[in-house]
Amino acid sequence: MSSSCGICGKGSIESVRTQSPYHATSDDIQILPQIIMQLPESIQRYQTNCGRTGGLHAAALFTFEGELVYLTEDIGRHNAVDKLIGHCWLQGLLPLKNYILLLSGRGGFELIQKAHMAGIKIVASSGAPSSLAVEMAKDARMTLIGFLKSDRMNVYSGKQRIIE
Repeated sequence: MSSSCGICGKGSIESVRTQSPYHATSDDIQILPQIIMQLPESIQRYQTNCGRTGGLHAAALFTFEGELVYLTEDIGRHNAVDKLIGHCWLQGLLPLKNYILLLSGRGGFELIQKAHMAGIKIVASSGAPSSLAVEMAKDARMTLIGFLKSDRMNVYSGKQRIIE
């Protein structure tokens, strides 16, 4: 994993598809959609820098019960995710298969790749995922949620983890 967007130094799009050491871990994750839909609102009170500047991205890690574990902010989406995963690595928490990653912006493939490498199985974002992000999430057997709001969300892959 690198702190870049994931494309830098790569010769082809296929070369960014790396296999996580946690890829083969099975799971029986089941989560209520109501828990996921309350996540964006729950981080607003912790986004102190974004509140002051209006221009920072957040990456937040939650338990399956909706409890905030860690939140980072940065002007760069990649940096916010790198800070979060780096903190968790230093704390000895990897793989992060028992957590939800919430992104305050769009869900680009490079962020899905970083989440996959850290063992994250569920990624939710307030914005749109790219088509490559959806493809990558499907290949990695991840749940990818986009356009997350307090009353709705789009599930692009891994729908089996969301309780109907």
